[in-house]
Amino acid sequence: MAKLTKNRKNAEAKIIPGKVYSLEDASSLIKEVSTSKFDGSVDLAIRLGVDPRKANQMVRGVVSLPNGSGKTIRVLALVTPDKEAEAKEAGADFVGMDEYLAKIKSGWTDVDVIITVPAAMGKLGPLGRILGPRGLMPNPKSGTVTMDVGKAVREVKAGKIDFKVDRYGIIHAGIGKISFSPDQIQENASEVINSIVKMKPTSAKGTYMRSVTLSPTMGPGIAVEVKNA
Repeated sequence: MAKLTKNRKNAEAKIIPGKVYSLEDASSLIKEVSTSKFDGSVDLAIRLGVDPRKANQMVRGVVSLPNGSGKTIRVLALVTPDKEAEAKEAGADFVGMDEYLAKIKSGWTDVDVIITVPAAMGKLGPLGRILGPRGLMPNPKSGTVTMDVGKAVREVKAGKIDFKVDRYGIIHAGIGKISFSPDQIQENASEVINSIVKMKPTSAKGTYMRSVTLSPTMGPGIAVEVKNA
């Protein structure tokens, strides 16, 4: 069993064992328990009472973080020539079509989000085995397959994120940086939580939101009161 470092012990000592914190308190405490020397991320993990194996209990959606994600998002716009200027003006980092499809086929995936137009999905289909496992395959439900390319690029750059429950019934979402103020962390977390609450499947029985945990890139997680989240 790995030994805890002094910093980790000090961080864990700031969390009362067994206590479940309000989101407001957790948003302040997380800045104290982060042990990274860099500006680490703030992550939210929400365990849901759903069965992801059932299509009618899949929870997936998008949300725009009020204070952004704090990350520099690299966007690839796979668009037709008539949409290239719109994508570039909106801030896309890479814009084109066939040349980038060839690069992806060769294994290049050095981007965070891919936005495309409906007409190009036929070309992207064969690349699903490369893009799918990396979470890069565009999807109409997440707003990454659209004719309004400029709007989609701006929203992603401003902090729009997508989330999806994993096979264990947990949703993981990066909601900001340790350098954010407690209020900014709380506002972003609340936006994600409230969006997920509204997406409760009608077929899900029992307790829907079972636990909420806020954690830094490096440091212990903080249990958050679900009723006050």
